[in-house]
Amino acid sequence: MRTQLRSPLQVMLRRLLPQTRRGTGPLSQLMRAGGLHCVFQPLADLREGSVYAHEALIRGPEGSPLHTPDALLEQARQEGNLRDFELLCVFTALTQWSHQKAAGRLFVNISADALVHGVRLLGARHLGERARSLGVNCRMLVLEITEHERVTDMPVLREAIKAVHGSGARMALDDFGDGRSSLRLWSEVKPDFVKIDKYFIRDISGHPENLQMLQAIKGIADVFGTTLIAEGIETPDDLRALRDLAIPYGQGWLLGRPAAQPRKAVQPEALEVMQDRRVAVLPHLGQTARPGILRSLLVMQAPTASPATSNDAVAAMFRQSTQLHALAVVDGTRPVALINRQQFMNHYATLYFREVHGRKPCIAFANTAPRVVELDCDVEQLVGILTSQDQRYLNDGYIVTDNGRYLGLGTGEQLVRAVTETRIEAARHANPLTFLPGNIPISLHMQRLLDAGTEFVACYADLNHFKPFNDHYGYWRGDQMIRLVARLATAHCDARRDFVGHVGGDDFMLVFQSSNWLQRCKNIVHDFAREALTLFDDSARLAGGIHAEDRHGVRRFFPCTTLSIGAVRITPGRFRHAEEVANLAAVAKHEAKQDATGVVLHGGLNESGQGVLAATRALRDVLAA
Repeated sequence: MRTQLRSPLQVMLRRLLPQTRRGTGPLSQLMRAGGLHCVFQPLADLREGSVYAHEALIRGPEGSPLHTPDALLEQARQEGNLRDFELLCVFTALTQWSHQKAAGRLFVNISADALVHGVRLLGARHLGERARSLGVNCRMLVLEITEHERVTDMPVLREAIKAVHGSGARMALDDFGDGRSSLRLWSEVKPDFVKIDKYFIRDISGHPENLQMLQAIKGIADVFGTTLIAEGIETPDDLRALRDLAIPYGQGWLLGRPAAQPRKAVQPEALEVMQDRRVAVLPHLGQTARPGILRSLLVMQAPTASPATSNDAVAAMFRQSTQLHALAVVDGTRPVALINRQQFMNHYATLYFREVHGRKPCIAFANTAPRVVELDCDVEQLVGILTSQDQRYLNDGYIVTDNGRYLGLGTGEQLVRAVTETRIEAARHANPLTFLPGNIPISLHMQRLLDAGTEFVACYADLNHFKPFNDHYGYWRGDQMIRLVARLATAHCDARRDFVGHVGGDDFMLVFQSSNWLQRCKNIVHDFAREALTLFDDSARLAGGIHAEDRHGVRRFFPCTTLSIGAVRITPGRFRHAEEVANLAAVAKHEAKQDATGVVLHGGLNESGQGVLAATRALRDVLAA
């Protein structure tokens, strides 16, 4: 019995609360009996593919109601010994890790409240000694704060963390982004590591909004000098995306499941992904409506009238300000109406108007339903003015407010210019016809490939004789043909390896990492030649083309529209900038159009290339048939 009292577990239990030492609840009994144990899940270095650390995860007896961590935590709350339970979990983790004699760091979970309690219990100056007495080097220990409850005393927590750092251990913030871990806690704690919640990680390769959130978290980490760890990695695609986003460490079942023994290496499937030089095709998020667009436009600081201002006074204001296209009627600071200059002055110039209406309030001749736009509006609100059936809004312009208060006027000319420029900018991010990535994402993806030293093939696809088709059948059918190219290119490319972008018009960029890219190009050209015929009339299909005017206005015969693809093989170190690749791909496109065979590899053809040319020559037989 005396030997038991001298055991580390009994010494630890002596320091805990009476309800734990003498409690009759199932968890208290389990804690006293030493029924808790740990399993260890690896954390991987996503750059090197090695095991960086392990996280200790507490478990109860196998097959019992208290086996899982959630069940254990809930029972601890019910028995009122949550802090004691957490400290005993830390003790159990350190003891079992010492017995494993494994290399690498150990991550151990603890709440802020339990951390403060544990530092007080053991003494701030003696934390390192306590860890060493259990056989653990503090410099290889990371305490991972899990925020079960909101931190109520931040200064006390900061002192406890200072003591942890003084012992040589490091701090981590767990599950950032799960709704409990806050940005303020990150700022206050200044952890060495932050673990990103699996909500942002799961299926990141298919969710562009989560990708942007992850990039924002990276920016915050750079500000605080924090190292990021991605949790919940379960698929090769997500692992590849995280590796390419330069997230240094990761954790998840794909890398290794929790086990009684620490792992010496990550799972072979995960290691294969991390060693693969191919770059992930990251999900694309087109540019959204740009808020605050009016802040970049000139807002006219125009005089105003009140609802009681006379028509004579309004006429005098228009005569004094010859550049004024309209006049806002403002009640206090709130705009209530708008008077169009031309319409008002036409009324004012009619016979007897001044005598009858000159001294009357101007509100009778004002538009009491003007278009009012906030300074921080997005472009879609401005588009509503252009597309409105009531063209008064375009002629009158609009009233600009700041937080509901009158600020000035905007003109229809400014409106058209702003919307046009914004739509052009948006098209550079995502083409509005096909919704494929535009010029900016295309360039960014190619630059990532160049920076990674990855071999790839850049292909420029363009339609032959598309303008005559578009002129002959109209833009609606022309749009159908462009969407057909987009659909076939997307269908025949591997979404995990290959990138499909829409440069504009009938020009597309395909960036292949797939080894069978030639076969994929052949399939795209072949299927387009077959399906594009359905967009022609019967007479055109029989004739093999249409009669239409060329660029010089001369009417002549044009064959049915086909697709050309110019390809450039990019080897590591050949180019430094995406613009160089795009320019060479454009040259290859012109070669393909002049060759009239469908697919051309710039700079010579290998045996596979000759096979593609032979296949594309056969496409002419399809058209002839």
